[in-house]
Amino acid sequence: MRNPDLDGETLKEECGVIGVHLPGVDVASTCFFGLFALQHRGQESAGMAVSDGTRVRMHKGMGLVNQVFSSETLGTLPGEMAVGHTRYSTTGASALRNAQPIFCQTQIGEVAVAHNGNLINAVQLRSEMEAEGEVFGSTSDTEVMARIIVRNLKNGVEEAVREVMRLCKGAFSVVVQTPTTILGFRDPFGIRPLSVGRLGENGYMVASESCAFGPVGGKVDRELKPGEIVVIDREGMRVVDGVESPREAMCLFEFIYFARPDSRMFGTGLYSARVRMGEHLSEEHPVEADIVVPVPDSGIPAALGFSKASGIPFREGMMKSRYIHRTFIQPDQRMREIGVRMKLTPLEDHLKGKRVVLVDDSIVRGTTTKQIVKMMFDSGATEVHVRITAPPIKHPCFYGIDMASKKELAAAVMTLEELTKHIGATSLGFLSVDGARMAVHNSTEGFCTACFTGEYPIEIPEGLQKNAFGDPVGELETVSVSQGVLIQD
Repeated sequence: MRNPDLDGETLKEECGVIGVHLPGVDVASTCFFGLFALQHRGQESAGMAVSDGTRVRMHKGMGLVNQVFSSETLGTLPGEMAVGHTRYSTTGASALRNAQPIFCQTQIGEVAVAHNGNLINAVQLRSEMEAEGEVFGSTSDTEVMARIIVRNLKNGVEEAVREVMRLCKGAFSVVVQTPTTILGFRDPFGIRPLSVGRLGENGYMVASESCAFGPVGGKVDRELKPGEIVVIDREGMRVVDGVESPREAMCLFEFIYFARPDSRMFGTGLYSARVRMGEHLSEEHPVEADIVVPVPDSGIPAALGFSKASGIPFREGMMKSRYIHRTFIQPDQRMREIGVRMKLTPLEDHLKGKRVVLVDDSIVRGTTTKQIVKMMFDSGATEVHVRITAPPIKHPCFYGIDMASKKELAAAVMTLEELTKHIGATSLGFLSVDGARMAVHNSTEGFCTACFTGEYPIEIPEGLQKNAFGDPVGELETVSVSQGVLIQD
């Protein structure tokens, strides 16, 4: 994946959710390794709630999964059911109070809720509940969902979840934990992914991506359909209807960029889909060149596809540092200006005197692409033809991807010619929307393409913003919750 710290170019990951049930086994470690497999979906915070059948215990903190949890911490979370979350904020600031799962307790019962997506009517729902006396402890839209659930637990947890699905608008793939049950559900449009399956011989599992199943001995049965609910308890796993789905609108950008290449979504393997995107890109934007070079690591499958379709040899043109994101020392201004060279080292022997096709997944502001193109020319390339597997990003996302505002999106404010000149490329070509859709599913139906086309499947309220409830301050680093009591670590 890209390095999110150097240049502001990178699209921020959304969130990853997981739920596991393995009768007779303490599952905190299993949940930990599942979360580890979903680390690419969010790197701000991580958390886990575990139930032993009577109590729900929780631990969460700021940072990566392996920074938040230790063997000692996992040992304090006994139980055979767990839900977990790894977060990048889309509503609510990056702060501990917004780390998930969100825990709520009433006289009727207690729930822990973890959410991937973004509600577009969270402000309205929260205002209505506050007017009725509800007091919120976070600035996250996930707490809105959690409090709707606890308000309706008297009708049973399944019906409480249906009430969330009826009231909430936007993108949401959610896991819910009670002392005896795990539930997972997707919004009626199915914008964010969620898969269900088996864990070992007698366990069950739900997770954002299929890549989380294999490392813990799980096997995917299927993807949850839009508007469906999966219920996991001591009786097993069952899928029930939630709310009616008007149409499917799976996020196309999941396939281009976010999901791990070893995951499967919409019935297709992500790696193969990205190879096909490269093939389509070669057909739509052919060019005479000597080598096809990927921007590592995300551009590799598409570059292989471009090479296969065009007959132009694939060559690595740069090597990526695997450790630059691990440093605790912040780069100074001079190092920021050469930020790309901190993480990518050109292979000059491969580039010198060559006409290069440079393949990457997206252009947001253009900052990183501009630096990489310059590096290619500085290393002796005679031509640099940039080919991008994402269509031009012209509109912000309100469904769980943290994109720049429209005025900061390069393709929204520049013509193709202007953008080509801005990044310093010999030529520039983007995959078409239909080309991307056909590469994924051999169909142009069933996708959300709002960031490319401006056609939002769910109407966006005017003035919607990321930190809709304000910025919290003075946060702890980690927190544990046992029966609703907050304990500073």
